[in-house]
Amino acid sequence: MQKKLKFKIVAICGLLAILIGLTGCANNSNKITIVGSSAMQLLAEQAGNDYRLSHPDSNIVVQGGGSGTGLSQVQAGAVEIGTSDVFAETQKGINAKKLQNHLVAVVGIVPIVNKSAGVKNLSKQQLSDIFTGKITNWKQVGGKNQNITVINRSKGSGTRGTFEGLILNGKKPIQAQEQDSNGTVRKIVSSTPGTISYISFPYANDENIQKLSIDGIKPTNKNVETNRWHLWSYEHMYTKGKPNKNVQKFIDYMLGSKVQNDLIPKLGYISINKMKVERDSNNHIVQK
Repeated sequence: MQKKLKFKIVAICGLLAILIGLTGCANNSNKITIVGSSAMQLLAEQAGNDYRLSHPDSNIVVQGGGSGTGLSQVQAGAVEIGTSDVFAETQKGINAKKLQNHLVAVVGIVPIVNKSAGVKNLSKQQLSDIFTGKITNWKQVGGKNQNITVINRSKGSGTRGTFEGLILNGKKPIQAQEQDSNGTVRKIVSSTPGTISYISFPYANDENIQKLSIDGIKPTNKNVETNRWHLWSYEHMYTKGKPNKNVQKFIDYMLGSKVQNDLIPKLGYISINKMKVERDSNNHIVQK
């Protein structure tokens, strides 16, 4: 009797092991790794969490690292999706022809300062002069007598690429501390008097930071939609060639009404369908 019972227990344990193994294989086969833009990380993480609720067999992993990392990783075939704030064809070492571009959202970028600086608006020229080192004290732009500390983004950052392309116009930025995370930049600026940097709209929600207007234009999603506010970028999801069935299913979800109409505006991004203009990789704007 004991032998039969022992045999049944062993058989049941063996069956469970097989089932667990099959489940693990299924999860691995459905795994989608998303790496890249820190500006898009918030959206990708929340969308991934929501997607798992309705697709329990899915396994979505989201990481930051910057747009450059996302593009290089997807090109190498190391991840299924590389997220980026910039067009692949603008990045050295990236063969855009081998990648497929999926535009899923738009995000605004805003200069932020510690509130102690005493400024709320800068001209584009003043902003450029600060980030190239020509202006070094806030009193030079109507603020307090306080030295300016620039916090720049890491060189692989798509947000940095967009900011420098639209504000510095090819001028060399000042040597400064560099950070690759929107959250880290927000924390530093909110706690350090005299600091200035720039982050994506969804992260600019700290009471100790001041979002700056540029040439009197306020940083709002509505102004982004019409390009009155020029500092914005597309949120790209790149795949290496045509995505497989599971990846395409998730991208379709990102482009569907639940994400575009509900999640994207809730988090502070802009639906790709709301834009009144289009921008190409050379920053040329055309009306839709």
